[in-house]
Amino acid sequence: MADLRPRVWVSQPLFGDLVGRLREHFDVIETAAVGTHPPEEIAAMLASCDGALVTLNDRVGAAEVAHAPRLRAIANVGVGYNNLDVAALTRAGIVVTNTPDVLTETTADFGFALMMAAARRISEAERWLREGQWRQWSFETMLGGDVHGTTLGILGMGRIGQGIACRASGFRMRVLYHNRSRLAADVEGACRAEYVDYDTLLAQSDHLILVLPYSPAVHHLVDAAAIAKMKPTATLTNIARGGIVDEDALADALQSGRLAAAGLDVYEGEPAINPRLLALRNVVLTPHIASGSLATRRAMVALAVDNLTAALGFGPRAGDPPTPVNAMALAHPRKPGISK
Repeated sequence: MADLRPRVWVSQPLFGDLVGRLREHFDVIETAAVGTHPPEEIAAMLASCDGALVTLNDRVGAAEVAHAPRLRAIANVGVGYNNLDVAALTRAGIVVTNTPDVLTETTADFGFALMMAAARRISEAERWLREGQWRQWSFETMLGGDVHGTTLGILGMGRIGQGIACRASGFRMRVLYHNRSRLAADVEGACRAEYVDYDTLLAQSDHLILVLPYSPAVHHLVDAAAIAKMKPTATLTNIARGGIVDEDALADALQSGRLAAAGLDVYEGEPAINPRLLALRNVVLTPHIASGSLATRRAMVALAVDNLTAALGFGPRAGDPPTPVNAMALAHPRKPGISK
């Protein structure tokens, strides 16, 4: 007999034991290999599904759901969701969820580590050593910038930004931040952080870390003009989204010595990387792994599974997913149906 339960698509291979929880309620279609699905493939998979669990590799908008009348929920594995056209999905009555909070501390750890690696030239030094150049050592070899006692600037002061600020206190750093809105006084106090305007943040930071969410309004916010306001001894670390930084302007600054170093975990065209950045030694490059600890990645998938289960009306939180992005879609949900 055909399985008449709702059908969900899992777009990428994830932790099998966690994804297996979906089988209690759903007919699950799992993707066997990691890959980037073209739009027509995503549309074809969603056409017969009631829900989907997707990652940042998967872009879903109006075209992909146009012929998916039963689709009611998309659970994104990630805090950011610029891979999803939330406005279009909301208009279609499709609930979107994400996975915040569970990755805050791990991502803050990584952001601080990436900043330190850029400042102290760790990646560059390792390459130099592996190339057998240590015999050329001098007292001025691989001199980087200090982290302790310097000024840390944080652009975007949500949970992850606050986590980074707290880590900075152990290094006796002065912490400046700029955000869409100023934090409450007690939160500022806990973070030992001082609110400043954007230009002041650029001018006074010895190390600038980007942790703000991406939107068209902040596309290339860090451009040539912004970098020109920074200290030539400063470092720039981006663990937010690639499109926030004009990568050619950054490459110009790093190549000319206008900026000392950079640490990048995200890129505008990822997984493609600007070849100018690949050619530079004073930039540390990592493949979008800021949340990449085993415990945290498992927690992200577990939360996405709980979100999808609840959004489709099952489990202990039926109809009330833990972390909805567009809660308004819950008020006017699509009617459930049985996938053919």
